Amino acid sequence: MEPIRVHEGFVYPLNRVNVDTDQIIPKQFLKRIERQGFGEFLFFNWRFDENGNIKEDFTLNQPKYKEASILVAGENFGCGSSREHAPWALQDFGFKVIIAPSFADIFYNNCFKNGILPVVLKEEEVNQLITKAEEDKYTIAVNLEDQVVTDSKNFVANFEISSYQKEMLLNGWDEIAVTLNLESKIEQFELKN
Repeated sequence: MEPIRVHEGFVYPLNRVNVDTDQIIPKQFLKRIERQGFGEFLFFNWRFDENGNIKEDFTLNQPKYKEASILVAGENFGCGSSREHAPWALQDFGFKVIIAPSFADIFYNNCFKNGILPVVLKEEEVNQLITKAEEDKYTIAVNLEDQVVTDSKNFVANFEISSYQKEMLLNGWDEIAVTLNLESKIEQFELKN
């Protein structure tokens, strides 16, 4: 995984609450076993009609959000089933940071395991970000080291994150990398037994 320290990017506002994992990546696309290739199916039922044609009225299909790497959404993002494919699809599409007032627990933890930074902000702060991103192409910076979200127009919001999850993202580690960092201790233990 790539380390995340400060990510600056365009914001995509998904002004919806209770976005579940089946909406993020519908079940019919879960046949792959590798992590790549899911991005094209992200929000499939919202982005495409029953014939596979792009729905022009869905915001993510608008050109101004084409390069967005930060998704801002309503409360309880990632609810529903615990499929890890949801963060895979978001990441494969290009999102590196997701901001919401709250996340489903399993989805939240799956984000960290896959190199996505989920940020919890107050609902009024999230609403400010959504409004600004709906009005115009909008850029924010998410600083993981200082745990703060800022823009060029005096928006400042602090967020909390566990020290373990922060260290994982700052170093670009997944759980396998953490285990490999302990390889010498594991070898010593095996020699004793």
